[in-house]
Order: sequence, then C-alpha cells, then structure tokens
Amino acid sequence: MISSIFETISSSILFVIGKTGYLGIFFLMALESANIPIPSEIIMPFSGFLAGQGILNFWLVVFIGALGNLSGSLFSYWLGFLVRTDILKWNSQKVSEKTDKAKEWLDKFGDVSMLISRVLPVVRTFISFPLGVLKTKSLRRFSALTFIGSFVWSLFLAWLGFTLGKNWGILAVYFRKFDYVILILILAAIGWWSWKKLQKKQNNV
Repeated sequence: MISSIFETISSSILFVIGKTGYLGIFFLMALESANIPIPSEIIMPFSGFLAGQGILNFWLVVFIGALGNLSGSLFSYWLGFLVRTDILKWNSQKVSEKTDKAKEWLDKFGDVSMLISRVLPVVRTFISFPLGVLKTKSLRRFSALTFIGSFVWSLFLAWLGFTLGKNWGILAVYFRKFDYVILILILAAIGWWSWKKLQKKQNNV
C-alpha cells in the first residue's frame, strides 16, 4: 500500500518537472515546505539529472529549489502567525504540542536548529508553522536561515542526481530508509524527553 502510494507520488513528480521544468521544481519544493510531505529526495536528484543531460542549468535548479522551499516555509510561517493572533482557529492541543517541540528544539540548538531542520525528514516539512506561532525569530532572520539551509540541501541532492546520471533513482530507496531511521530517532528523543518531564513532575508532587 505505502509502496504503491510512493510510486504514484514519484511518477507525478517526474511528470510535473518533465513538463514544466523550473516552474515545476519551484512549485513542488514550495509544497514540501508548506506542510505537504512531497519528497525533495526525488524532486532535486531528478532535476540534477536533467541538468547533467543539459536540459536544465545546474545552479539555477539549486537556486529555484531553495527559493521554492523558502516560499513554502513563509506560507507555513504565515499560517502559524494567523493562529498566534487568533485570526485563524486551529486545534489548540495540536498547536501546543508542535510549538512545545519547536521551542525546545530552538532553546537547545539556537540558530543552528533552523539550518538542521531543513535536512531532517518530517521536521523540514512542518517546522515553519510552529515557528510562526512562536515568532521567536525576526522574519528576515527566519528567511535567511531557511534559504541557506534549503540551498545546501538542494545543492547536495541536485549534485547527487547530476553525478549519478541515469542511476539517480536508486537514491529514493536509500533516502527512504534513512528518513525512517532519522524519524525513529526523533520519536525516541521526544519519548525520552516526555518521560523525563513526567518523572520530574512526579518527583515534585
């Protein structure tokens, strides 16, 4: 079931980029950062492969990919801002859970967390929304850090596709496994933190 869904998504990504080029890259990368889990591990390597074939320009592919990520992130950040100002009503419990995790992440790693979040599964798709709710950084700083992190990630993925050529597709399999490992580690860290917090509460009672 999951494999068939993944194959459908992959085929759709290739179709969109094949038909629309840079516009498709921008659109898909924007969606990935706007709370829609579209894998950049397919978007950018395939685009890098097309750059290697001379169909697209490599550095323009990287720039467009990062710009798309920034645009989607700003949209997600704006949604978070609307929730923070009560203009947009949202499930308060879900918002509280997401913002608590994002705040802990920021408190622990500072600005570095903004860069790291752009290369982590799940986190890179949803991190901008709770940051908009928290508004712990200026919009200019948020935009700069988001673009830098996204540019590095886009460059890495596009370079892999450019280097591997027609074999770029094998990356999807490896990245999916890597994503699962990272996701498990993140969930384990959250579980450990929740357990420690619960222990602390019980000790204070």
